[in-house]
Amino acid sequence: MKNVLVTGATGGIGSAIALAFAKNGYNVALHTNSKEYEAQKNADSLSNEYGVKTFSVKADVSNENDVREMFETLEKDFGKIDILVNNAGVSLVSMLCDTTTEDWDRVMDVNLKGAFLCSKCAIDNMVHNKWGRIINVSSVWGNAGASCEVAYSASKAGLVGFTKALARELAPSGITVNAVSPGLIDTKMNAHLSGDDIKELCDEIPVGRMGTPEEVANAVLFLASEGASYVTAQNITVDGGWQ
Repeated sequence: MKNVLVTGATGGIGSAIALAFAKNGYNVALHTNSKEYEAQKNADSLSNEYGVKTFSVKADVSNENDVREMFETLEKDFGKIDILVNNAGVSLVSMLCDTTTEDWDRVMDVNLKGAFLCSKCAIDNMVHNKWGRIINVSSVWGNAGASCEVAYSASKAGLVGFTKALARELAPSGITVNAVSPGLIDTKMNAHLSGDDIKELCDEIPVGRMGTPEEVANAVLFLASEGASYVTAQNITVDGGWQ
């Protein structure tokens, strides 16, 4: 039975990813930075319902010591990680002229540096086993760019480049590295949008609706499976044909 770590596992997409893995028989570690009660509650629920081993863990993924300690805790109390889903992220809606250096650094630290630090800690075990999966959750804005979201778009574009480069580095060791780039997904992150805003955006999407967290989770689950053993260095966009 494979062990999965999902970072940012209390958000809409992260929760759906953790659920998808548990339903399919994977042991799941749920990471959070601030919602410890929610992460533990979700972990208990998944364990009780699906009979898998679960674990909740707190860390700031942008902090090297925190990440190192998280992996040490997981190895001791949960098990070594076979599949890493770098889902933790923060957004920023701001014109570039209004974006502070602190804003920029925070977005880059969580969205990009976090994936770097977690991947670095995870790969030793994967290389030893000659098997592993790293799946990075990017965004359509990493592909296309979004006005008033320059920092966020840049961090997600960087994550795609990180994915493609690391995939080539780790392929000889039996490890695949891929990205999933969600489009407009029905989560709390988009709760600020008005009904008219959502309708206007959905009119631009060929399938005519928002996506669901479960649809993103299904793509992640596929990339973690044996069926995706020849898929690496890819960025799968889950956006209904939008971008």
